[in-house]
Amino acid sequence: MLTPSERYLAAKARVADRGSDLSDFKTSLAFALDEFQDTACRAVEAGRGVLVAAPTGAGKTIVGEFAVYLAMKRGNKAFYTTPIKALSNQKFQELSERYGAENVGLLTGDTSINSEAPIVVMTTEVLRNMLYADSHTLAGLAYVVMDEVHYLADRFRGAVWEEVIIHLPSEVAVISLSATVSNAEEFGAWLGTVRGDTAVIVSEHRPVPLSQHVMVRRDLVDLFAENVSFDTASSKALKINPELLKLARSESVTIGRGNSHGRRGGGGSRGRGYQNTAHDERGGSRGGYQGGNPGWVKAASRPQVIRALDSQNLLPAITFIFSRAACDAAVQQCAAAGLWLTSPAEQTEIAYRVDTACAELPDSDREVLGFWGWRDGLLRGLAAHHAGMLPSFKEVVEDLFVDGLVRAVFATETLALGINMPARTVILEKLEKYNGEAHVGITAGEYTQLTGRAGRRGIDVEGHAVVLWQPGTDPAAVGGLASKRTYPLNSSFRPTYNMSINLVAQFGRARTREILESSFAQFQADRSVVDLARQVRSREESLAGYEKSMTCHLGDFNEYAKLRRELSDHESGASKSKAKQRLDAVAASVASLRPGDVIMVQGGRNAGHAVVLESDPHARMPRPAILCMDKELRRLNVQDLSGPVEALAQVRVPKGFNAKVPKDKRNLLAAVEAKLAEPGQRLPSRSAAFGFANAEAENEAIATLRRNLRAHPCHGCSEREDHARWSERWWKLRKETDGIVRAIQSRTNTIARTFDRVIDLLASYGFVVADDSGNLRPSDDGQRLRRVYGEKDLLIALALRQGAFSDLDAPELAAFVTALVFQSKRDAEITRPRMPSISLEQSVEDVVMLWSKLQDAEEAHKLPLTSEPELGLIWPMYKWAKGRSLQDALHGTDLAAGDFVRWTKQVIDLLGQLSQVPSLPSDFSAGCRKAVELVRRGVVSYTAIVD
Repeated sequence: MLTPSERYLAAKARVADRGSDLSDFKTSLAFALDEFQDTACRAVEAGRGVLVAAPTGAGKTIVGEFAVYLAMKRGNKAFYTTPIKALSNQKFQELSERYGAENVGLLTGDTSINSEAPIVVMTTEVLRNMLYADSHTLAGLAYVVMDEVHYLADRFRGAVWEEVIIHLPSEVAVISLSATVSNAEEFGAWLGTVRGDTAVIVSEHRPVPLSQHVMVRRDLVDLFAENVSFDTASSKALKINPELLKLARSESVTIGRGNSHGRRGGGGSRGRGYQNTAHDERGGSRGGYQGGNPGWVKAASRPQVIRALDSQNLLPAITFIFSRAACDAAVQQCAAAGLWLTSPAEQTEIAYRVDTACAELPDSDREVLGFWGWRDGLLRGLAAHHAGMLPSFKEVVEDLFVDGLVRAVFATETLALGINMPARTVILEKLEKYNGEAHVGITAGEYTQLTGRAGRRGIDVEGHAVVLWQPGTDPAAVGGLASKRTYPLNSSFRPTYNMSINLVAQFGRARTREILESSFAQFQADRSVVDLARQVRSREESLAGYEKSMTCHLGDFNEYAKLRRELSDHESGASKSKAKQRLDAVAASVASLRPGDVIMVQGGRNAGHAVVLESDPHARMPRPAILCMDKELRRLNVQDLSGPVEALAQVRVPKGFNAKVPKDKRNLLAAVEAKLAEPGQRLPSRSAAFGFANAEAENEAIATLRRNLRAHPCHGCSEREDHARWSERWWKLRKETDGIVRAIQSRTNTIARTFDRVIDLLASYGFVVADDSGNLRPSDDGQRLRRVYGEKDLLIALALRQGAFSDLDAPELAAFVTALVFQSKRDAEITRPRMPSISLEQSVEDVVMLWSKLQDAEEAHKLPLTSEPELGLIWPMYKWAKGRSLQDALHGTDLAAGDFVRWTKQVIDLLGQLSQVPSLPSDFSAGCRKAVELVRRGVVSYTAIVD
């Protein structure tokens, strides 16, 4: 009930709104705006930039839609940007329905629809590329909506958001939409510095309340001991449900007794081994666990979970499983358990919609795509959703789920990013995931993002977040994730080669440094420096006090304390670890190698004899080029060696030797075999130059330090140990303080210093040159780099310069490009497959050698290393470009069809870039376009959008 003053203010606002654009917009909606939406829209109407941070499902996109509405009404343009193509596609469809297909365009790199429309939906990368190319499409642009802007924390693609925010013309209003982050004010302050007046609107109110549960067997147990709303979950100390704590303690006792059967249940939900025959199929209690004291409790199987939720009217549900294969397996398990969640009438509707949507799908591809199993799952109301699926399949799943025809979806975390696919219930099978290197617990921010899908606005009274009880579950840890809903937004920005050369071309080196120093990354670093400097001042005062307390009347105690530390270091072996000595010895031995040296490689791949072709004794971590006896050309890594390597013999490498010519390789390896067969040909050992530390020298150093210590005047002081204690405190604080000082120095101008190193490396390769006035500008090679976007941008430009793309026909071009875009999901044993053609073999050798030298240069310039070209997609793409079936193309690989389509789209994108790179032969551009035609067929052409 509103107070009289609140009613007066509301009435006054309505009068003020009358006849305004916002008033007209409100009348077009079927619902009233929430307070934060209204506040944000007023700011947009007033011409201000806006940052809106609100929970998933709160309706923050309405603010972006109002900006689009204003652009249409005022005759301007609006761009709506998203982080993923699937989300762009969804927004394109929504806006097309509202404003008409003729007024809405879509640009996703590989898709261009109505690009000059007044409203264009696009991925953020496309807008970044437009800005660097000074595209005429930017004319008339008034608003840019940046959906899911918190994605700028992504370490791979996040920098693009900052590039766009920095480079957009000042007259363009930026509407940033973010998940709830704990430092929204900090991010908003940065936006204010680079974009001008920016309103920061933060809402922690969730329109649909969220209830938190743990599923124990098939019983839903409230996580907290009292009912609490989402809005207050983090503002008070919440008590965990004592039933869950009791269960955890019971399991702990069982562990102590060594219950081996229970431990077998701790491997996580794999869809088998979790049946509990002692428990019936009933839904169970919502309020508390009714099973008494069971000891170890196995997780419910996936069919049991869905049945339990269905019995309590808690479907539709999304189960997040951090594994694609497990998502597919979950659908199979539920189908095998005889689970049906649809009526006959619904099954008829689903069949019609699936068959209509997939009518163009070639019959020959349906089997390899798993079409029939996928269709059967949909008929049952079950589906998987992950990046390995065919994008068209995912679109069908999304549409059927939103319409209530699919009621249980098993998804990876990518579904949580922006796609409009809410559910009544969200289930988390586990609270840990594999991040590519190790299994780690999910963060509070990730928990919030995932559970944010629970609760459909206007449909559900409340949403439900369910964590599946696994043996060893810690209820307090779950409660911590559930009650902490915000996370800090930290920049991942760093200058890339493409970014740097584009900025230099547009603004010059000095102005570019200023621009980069305005990044959010530098803004955050500068803010942290203020606090660090305060810490240094405080510690310096303490150091002065410590120094006074350790003053000795007999001499310089600081000098005496230094002798004690050196002696301690020598005696404990802390001065140099054995591992460091071994690495130094190995590196020194590798640096001593000369062209023609014959060596034995004892570890790594291609173990056996090899001959050195090229060396760089001055590199910090030398990686000489070697030719192995199996004719493979590679770089020798220090990590391949178990100890120092020595030259066994020396052969002459002919002056005109060409590793690309098979005959040259055969002749050189024959000379190696002949030299090794000669008796008494072993070269004198060079090991003395890089041997391990001499034990006698170490002992002598210790004896000398002991003599010097005893001879020091302070050694005879009666208060020596008192002074020593103060000295240790001083030394420890001094190290910590010096570390903070280094942190301050490293954070000041960090982005600009990285840019300087990038430019120095580009200059060493000749991609930037100085003009007559001494100003840097891109060379012809640099101009080509400006048009290449991707993780391996400089490597691609180097390959273009060297002619690695020359002599390749269209199918070979498509196959070769995969090495420059493909990234395998797991670290497999790296073996060089035989290439489909001699030309392709030579191109691969060229690019691998270029990459190896580039990494050396990057190491020398202290820059992040370009990842190695991966060859695992070359054969599938070559076969596909040659017209083979999808089944033939994927035969012998573990690549999912959806992944193949996704990577093919990226191949098409890069080929499109290459076809437009300036100053290249016209036949090369034509070859790129021909390659695109060859691979854009069948299931690839059938799928328009891919994330």
